[in-house]
Amino acid sequence: MDNCPLQVLTVPTAPYPDQRPGSSGLRKKVYVFQSRRHYLHNFIQSIFSSIDLRDRQGSTMVVGGDGRFFNQTAIEVIVQMAAANGVGRLIIGQHGIMSTPAVSCVIRKYKAIGGIILTASHNPGGPDGDFGIKFNTANGGPAQEAVTNKIFQISRTIEEFAICPALRVNLASLGKQMFDLENKFKPFTVEIVDSVESYANLLRNIFDFAALKELLSGENHIKIRLDGMHGVVGPYVRRIFCEELGSPANSAISCVPMEDFGGQHPDPNLTYAADLVDAMRDGQYDFGAAFDGDGDRNMILGKHGFFVTPSDSVAVIADNIFCIPYFQQTGVRGFARSMPTSAALDKVAKATKIELYETPTGWKYFGNLMDAGRLSLCGEESFGTGGDHIREKDGIWAVLAWLSILATRRQSVEDIVKDHWLKYGRNYFTRYDYEDVDLDVACEMMEDLEILMVDKSFVGQRFAVGDKIYQVEKADNFEYTDPIHSTISRNQGLRIIFSDGSRIIYRLSGTGSGGATVRIYIDSYEKEHIFQDTQVMLGPLATISLKISQLHNRTGRSGPLKSFT
Repeated sequence: MDNCPLQVLTVPTAPYPDQRPGSSGLRKKVYVFQSRRHYLHNFIQSIFSSIDLRDRQGSTMVVGGDGRFFNQTAIEVIVQMAAANGVGRLIIGQHGIMSTPAVSCVIRKYKAIGGIILTASHNPGGPDGDFGIKFNTANGGPAQEAVTNKIFQISRTIEEFAICPALRVNLASLGKQMFDLENKFKPFTVEIVDSVESYANLLRNIFDFAALKELLSGENHIKIRLDGMHGVVGPYVRRIFCEELGSPANSAISCVPMEDFGGQHPDPNLTYAADLVDAMRDGQYDFGAAFDGDGDRNMILGKHGFFVTPSDSVAVIADNIFCIPYFQQTGVRGFARSMPTSAALDKVAKATKIELYETPTGWKYFGNLMDAGRLSLCGEESFGTGGDHIREKDGIWAVLAWLSILATRRQSVEDIVKDHWLKYGRNYFTRYDYEDVDLDVACEMMEDLEILMVDKSFVGQRFAVGDKIYQVEKADNFEYTDPIHSTISRNQGLRIIFSDGSRIIYRLSGTGSGGATVRIYIDSYEKEHIFQDTQVMLGPLATISLKISQLHNRTGRSGPLKSFT
């Protein structure tokens, strides 16, 4: 600690109109943060100013990021501004790296008032990629809409920010660093922590690590392949799966975090995790998984690349939930899924008589239910699965859950999933993404589509494709009343529900940094024809979805940039 107190400055600034946080924080292209004067500073000050001064003064906050380009630059600014804004202690992951699930864990462990996560999740990194800032509150979960609205309102009128520009922190050195500031009675403390240990210790108390070690390194061990996609999870995978559970070091691939994710798109799906899919095809590996940039999403594969949809994944975990010791102790309070996610989980909830919640997209909705003791397990079709141990989706937790099921049942991934379909029937599900659509075009299309759907004559209409006929039973714009706070979230996605339970859903996504992403979700339940090709089974509904929306004509697109099956 330097003997000379560091100066705190108040710097004039001007607001920007475009700092409204989406469902996963503020995401923009890197050049926006680099080229617009005080753009980063404005948003960070807006976060601090949204916290009551009495709560902020002397408080503890957590900072971590996925290691993408601009991460360290942003952390330096956050440290300087946290000190100037009265925060007493910052806990930061070594080298500025900490997965989103680990940040949630550390917030809860140290009873921090919140945390700042620097990530654009599964979006590309590097100088030409995306950068994001997300604020999590004291429960460890994403800030509620009332908080993000407050941050946005402050950002629109901000006139100045506080900063301690001479403060320099060493992100590589574990331990405490203390700084005297002028006009401050207590020193400001930065604590650099092992990014993995607190989170790994939490997982040790959830899963049977001895059984998992036997599965991965015992006499009859299975072979696994885990793809970190050069995101934040690399150190977590090596420490937990290789060093602790005994899986060979070469079972972890692309596990060195890189600022540009190795030039790849860190999105764990069949398109962007193609290297893993190819490696699984020849059958030498029994289990495969990929993780996204910040470690909260996952993709599960079985031998020969058998793909487990995220919707099926959460349903299978739910049906085998007592393979996880944590739930043997706590019991199961409830299940939940986001509205666009297939209804596979609903079948398990009904059979087990466990309450099911259908929420809008966004993990914050699950967090409310967890905080109220109503929810134990939840998932989203966008490759997110998690439990109530933290308040974020959790890729490594999902993989350990699957391995716990394998350790208990001693079956292959494919056999477990097919047994599930035989027991409950199968929800065929896919999602089509039309990315970087002109925002005005996308909004106009959605408005016209809603006008069409809410017309009384729409319900009852029949759509025929080949020998398949679908009759509209219900059409609406999904809204959700939070059972805890009674708040209402409107305009959460256009739903067409047919008489056989099949669904077509249209949404504009809020997780990109460019133009709009139009998403079409298709979900169809089959009790008997459960081993067919997904695209063949959903082909008629896909045709109907395009006919109703006129999406190709309206956007000028001939097909989606990405599809997820």
